Amino acid sequence: MKGGSLVRALDDRFGGARFLDRAMRKAFNNHWSFLLGEIALYAFVVVLVTGVFLTFFFKPGMREVVYDGAYVPLRGVTMSEAYASSLDISFEVRGGLLMRQMHHWATLIFLGGIVVHLLRNFFTGSFRRPRELNWLIGVALFGLVMLNGLFGYSLPDDLLSGAGLRILHGVTVSVPLVGTYLATFLFGGEFPGADIIPRLYSLHVLLIPGLLLVLIPLHAVVLTWRQTHTQFREKGVADHQVSGAPFFPAFIAKTTAYLLLVAGVVALMATVFQVNPIWLYGPYVPSTVSAGSQPDWYMGFLEGALRLMPPWEFTAFGHTVSMSVLIPALVAPALLFAGLAAYPFAERWLTGDRAVHNLLDRPRDVPRRTGLGMAGIVYYGVLWTAGGNDVIAHTFHVSLYATTWTLRIALLLGPVVAFELTRRLCLALQARDRHQAAHGVETGVIVRGAEGAYTEVTRPLTEEEKGVLTPPAEPRPTFIAR
Repeated sequence: MKGGSLVRALDDRFGGARFLDRAMRKAFNNHWSFLLGEIALYAFVVVLVTGVFLTFFFKPGMREVVYDGAYVPLRGVTMSEAYASSLDISFEVRGGLLMRQMHHWATLIFLGGIVVHLLRNFFTGSFRRPRELNWLIGVALFGLVMLNGLFGYSLPDDLLSGAGLRILHGVTVSVPLVGTYLATFLFGGEFPGADIIPRLYSLHVLLIPGLLLVLIPLHAVVLTWRQTHTQFREKGVADHQVSGAPFFPAFIAKTTAYLLLVAGVVALMATVFQVNPIWLYGPYVPSTVSAGSQPDWYMGFLEGALRLMPPWEFTAFGHTVSMSVLIPALVAPALLFAGLAAYPFAERWLTGDRAVHNLLDRPRDVPRRTGLGMAGIVYYGVLWTAGGNDVIAHTFHVSLYATTWTLRIALLLGPVVAFELTRRLCLALQARDRHQAAHGVETGVIVRGAEGAYTEVTRPLTEEEKGVLTPPAEPRPTFIAR
């Protein structure tokens, strides 16, 4: 059978040519904000490639060995196999330190890209029908990547990551009724146990990456191709139309360059900026805690929540329930992710808006949603700042007690103030848009009339400017428009 006949036979059975033809002609909007999600996607590619390299040399064992490697200051020190192999990767494997640092930096960028992409979708209303499922997958990806980052951060078994595992053990033990059993199962006995590193390794390289490899293509490719691409309001574009360049060749050339750019930035950062120098921390010893310990940025809000929570606890049926651990470590993140997951459905219920939306909102046009988003950012920012309250107090020579109470007050008042200020700012921007639509755009040219009065010359809006400023023809829901 000739090649052409084989291709036609396969196409008759699988229909790939028609799908490929539609995919190649699918239009993608050219707005820069649509590339934010690709930062996360391509950082994930770097994480995968560097992670595969590291698995060839890392030994996820907790058996104690005496180090006799290239790093002289730690020779003769007893440590776990995991820590010793991490040192070998850093100092004896060709390119090992570069791969370790690329893996770490790419993970930080991966999570940063997810957060920025999530915020863009929230503020522009990209989560509305028919994209609720894609929003839920994105929230699930955020949680999975955070967990996997924590697990990977703990694998070297150094003193800094061991402090994080100690916190994990304390949080697990604090769960009422089943906490001690869960901790014994996870750690393989009393802390630090003998099984925690191998078990985290299995989760880090097998289970969670497997889930990510299923969910990321579903989130970024399958549902995106199935649905009309979102875009911002502009002249001549209706809700069912997309203005942009086709996937091939324009978008594929742009996105390939973006992949190379992200990989290049990660490699440059790994080359120039040191991250997680585990050889300076030493092996983990349960009786030792390094001063000024700080987690990676994405776990900073949990650290801050633990530090701000008052020491509340009570005893019930002979068991002590430590609310000072349960609320910040379990309830707070559960509320965060549950709130993110439920928001599209809550907004739809409150507004009664069940229409299909392919045109995105400008944040100023939805003051309350934008205010809620800013309140969430301030809430997260205060918790993140509180994760370094000891460093702040030491650096600026202020009382740790005063720093902690200031952040507690900011945690309660900050989101409220941010919501109201943002809402009023959005209303002010709406008023300015209405003024421009009615009176034109100020040019900065001042003229003096015959009566001696000075006035500024304005010009009427262009059709393109009117297309951006003019809200959609359909009435806005009451909850959103005010």
